[in-house]
Amino acid sequence: MAVEKVNSSSSLAEVVDRILDKGIVIDAWVRVSLVGIELLSIEARIVIASVETYLKYAEAVGLTAQAAVPAA
Repeated sequence: MAVEKVNSSSSLAEVVDRILDKGIVIDAWVRVSLVGIELLSIEARIVIASVETYLKYAEAVGLTAQAAVPAA
């Protein structure tokens, strides 16, 4: 069975277009403890996507209802 290697390079514009089209979610959770005492806890979710992609998936998981309610 022969394996063919395809030498295709992607331009930066193609990579950015793909990321914005599909989106990327980065979840980070960090906890710093010293002798069993929690000193620092950080939770972060970073979403990189186009507005259209974000709204499509946010609506699917029910996140857009909170954004639609005006602040009192």
